[in-house]
Formats: sequence, structure tokens, C-alpha cells
Amino acid sequence: MNAQETRSILTIALLAAFADGMKDERERAAVKRVAEVLGPDAGFDFPALYRDVLLTKPDLASVAAGLQSDGTRQLAYEMAVGVCDADGAQGPAEREFLQKLAAALGINGAAAAAASAQADEIADAAFDTGPATTAAAVGAAGVAASAAGSQVATGTVTGRSTMSDAEMDKTILNASIMNAALELLPESLASMAIIPLQVRLVYKIGKSYGYPMDMSNAKDFIATLGVGLTGQYLEQFGRKLLGGLLGGVGGGIGRTVGRQVASSGMTFATTYAIGRVAQRYYAGGRTLDTATLKQTFTGLLDEARGLAPRYRQQIEQKAATIDTRSLASLVKQV
Repeated sequence: MNAQETRSILTIALLAAFADGMKDERERAAVKRVAEVLGPDAGFDFPALYRDVLLTKPDLASVAAGLQSDGTRQLAYEMAVGVCDADGAQGPAEREFLQKLAAALGINGAAAAAASAQADEIADAAFDTGPATTAAAVGAAGVAASAAGSQVATGTVTGRSTMSDAEMDKTILNASIMNAALELLPESLASMAIIPLQVRLVYKIGKSYGYPMDMSNAKDFIATLGVGLTGQYLEQFGRKLLGGLLGGVGGGIGRTVGRQVASSGMTFATTYAIGRVAQRYYAGGRTLDTATLKQTFTGLLDEARGLAPRYRQQIEQKAATIDTRSLASLVKQV
């Protein structure tokens, strides 16, 4: 993969991120931060590309023309599907964007439908069954504020989890190791499973304390911590692409492995901190305000960064056993 193809793929990634209008300022800020973080490794001015895409929206056909092989075009499409699915089900604007992208890339309808179906299956695996059956979604600003004293329609809130302390610790650690292992894999589908696994972790912890949980409040809880779902996926994919794990960009296998180990450690830490904050939030009756949630997450993230190297061997062993054809089943195991 050459520098032009890398630039084209990242341009398509940003176009996918903005396909729905990117009305959520938290996500817009997260995507901007990703451009700044990945900029030094991009080989071009990534923050400037971010501004160009945001302001001028480059023509899809001209961007697609920079991709010379079937493999890079398929990779670009899979990445765009992952970005559009990162924050949940695709909206009309995102579906329209993906249809236009498939046409520009020369991806046939069957292949495009298969990629979307795989992504949807992985995303849906975060939840046990069927449509949401619970209380109204908790908005980002109100994840913390809504809860103290709210009435739960199903189950009983006691402040105690149905999991023992040991089971809770194991659940959070296993999810963190699994996500870190996924970060080491070269398949783009592997990155698509990381966010659903984090969402499922929050979902499972909340349910264990007797709270009704659905996709909206689990995702909004994560967003309230300052973890942008679209931005997180874009950063994970970008690191793999620029590190050479997805196509030989970045200067050799040693450099690639080194970068991915560091990125894997960050994914471990993020997942671990999300799990621990969720445990405190639901155990405490959902009384923590937004500022406290963010502060707690930041402190636990720093702590978890120090834990990641201790589990490196387990992470690498797990990566060697993952079957990317069964990612939905893997998410459900958490």
C-alpha cells in the first residue's frame, strides 16, 4: 500500500465519520483528536486533511480513484462500515453514504451487503436478545443525573451485583484482555468487535445490579466518560493502517509490532477503566455526576495503563486463538 492509498483510505474514514452530520460535539472533538494523535505517523498533514474533509467534503469518486487494488478498495469499504456502525445502527444518511461509496469503489451489492451484515451481527451481539425492553435512553448529559432514586421497571435494585467480587473482577479483566488481543489482529473485522464488547461489558454490569439496560444507555454511559465511539474505532483502525498491520505501511514488521503492542495496551486500559467505572456507578445507585464519572475514568485509565504489561503474555496467547469468523459469538462470551 502506498502513501496515496493510505491518504485515500483515511479520507474515506473521515467522510464516513461525518456522513450523519456528526451533530454530537463530543464525537466531533474525538475525531479531531484522533487526527492530531495520528498525524505524526501519517506521512502527511492529517489534521489538515480533517479540516478539508469537514469543510469541503471531497468527491467520493476522486478519492476512490486513489485506490489501485481490489484489496485496498475492499479494506476502505469495510473500514467505512465500521465507522458508520461504531455508534450503533446505521441511519438513513449513513446507509446512503455507504451505497454511494460502494458504487465509487466498484464493490458489488452482494459484497457490500455481506460487509454490513457482518458488522451488524457483531454490534448486535452486545445484547442478549431482541429489541430494547427497558426504560428510556439516558442522554449523555443525564447518564449520571437521571439515576438516583429512579424507579426500575424490571428486576430489583439492591446495590449488590448478582456477580461475586471475584466474578466481577474476572469479567472486567477478561473483556480487557480480549479487546487488547483483538487490537493485535490484522483483520479489519477484529477492530469492529472492540466497541460492542465494551458496550456489552457495561450492559452486563448494569444488569447485574438490577438496572434495566439497553443499547442507548450503555453507549451513552461510555460517551459520558469522554470515550467517543466513532473516534475510538477510527483511532484503532488508523493505528493498524499506519502501523502497517493492514497493508505494509510504516516501515517494517518490527515497527508494526511495537506500535500495535502499545495500541493494544491502550485498548486494554480503556476497556478496564470503563468496566471499573461502570461497577462503581451502578453499585453506588447511579448517583455519580458527569464530572465525577470523567475524573474517576481518567484516574482508572492511568492505573490500567500500568496493569497492561503484566498481562501481555495472556493477550498474545488470546490473539493466537481468536477465530475472526466467530466474532459475534466471542462478544457474547463476556
